[in-house]
Amino acid sequence: MARKHSKHGPREDIVSEEEDAPEIVIPCWLCGRPTGKITVWHHPVPKSRGGRDVVPMHAICQQTLTANYTNAELQRHGTDVEALLANPAVRKFVDWVANKDPDFTATTTKKQR
Repeated sequence: MARKHSKHGPREDIVSEEEDAPEIVIPCWLCGRPTGKITVWHHPVPKSRGGRDVVPMHAICQQTLTANYTNAELQRHGTDVEALLANPAVRKFVDWVANKDPDFTATTTKKQR
C-alpha cells in the first residue's frame, strides 16, 4: 500500500531554490509598468469575437479599456496598443497612472451608454 506522506521531512532543497530565484517582472500590455501581485490575463480580442491570445495587464488598465471600448472596437484594434492609446481618455489614463505603484488600484469611470 502506498504511503500518504513521505517518511522523510519536506524537501528543503526545493524551497531554498525558489527563494533564491530572481523574481520575474512582467510588464503591463497597456501601460508598460511592471505588474504587481495581481496580474489580470486580458484577451485583446474578446473571446466572444474569437480571441484566443491573452496579455498581462493591471486590473485598473483592463477596467479602463472596457470602459472606453466596445467588444467590436477591441476586435478591430486587435493587439495594436498604439491604436488603443490614440483614444484621448485612454492616453490620459496611461499618462496619469505611469508613476503609480504596480499594485495601485482606484475606481474607474463606467461605460458611457
